[in-house]
Amino acid sequence: MSNKYEIRPYASDSDDSGDEGADFDVDKLEPLEVGPGEHKLQYTYCLWFGKKGSHRAAVVHEYVKSLHFVGRCASVEQWWSLYCHLVKPTVLKPFRRLHLFKSGIKPMWEDPANMRGGKWVIRLKKSKIDRAWENVCMAMLGEQFLVGTEICGVVLCTQVSEDVLSVWNRTATDTDNTIRIRETLRRVLNLPQTHPIEYKPHCDSLKFL
Repeated sequence: MSNKYEIRPYASDSDDSGDEGADFDVDKLEPLEVGPGEHKLQYTYCLWFGKKGSHRAAVVHEYVKSLHFVGRCASVEQWWSLYCHLVKPTVLKPFRRLHLFKSGIKPMWEDPANMRGGKWVIRLKKSKIDRAWENVCMAMLGEQFLVGTEICGVVLCTQVSEDVLSVWNRTATDTDNTIRIRETLRRVLNLPQTHPIEYKPHCDSLKFL
């Protein structure tokens, strides 16, 4: 992985930053090799950075341009090499997004892998978001959700007084797996049963496009 796509778009978090790297086609990259002695992940994952904005049809193109490819990983060691170069979520300005998705799945409702799915949404205090983001990413990379191919990715959205963490899955109608994802999230994040977790099918959002 080159430095350009590991950390540069993510590290440049200014309000007037341009769209450098936004047109980069990650699908044209060669398969990521895993070195001797590395612990291979079941899937290759891509990390994206973006700024929150409207996702209506008129500006879907602008939303795509706002996504910056940061890097990818296919082993535990590659993930930590990437992760250790990134600033913590609490350092990011409000309304920034981090997306860690399986390779081949874009962090968009319209992607074929996402459009029939949904997401579990959790709101957390800023004091808890750094550890929560790390733990959920590690749970996904380590296949702790035990739902086969259902998991698509995880998203962090920074806000003003709190941050939002979400886990995206392929099939909103698969009740058994969606419940399993919720319960795994509670365990991974050590959340009490009283902490609200909301499920939002992507089809509800796509209705407004």
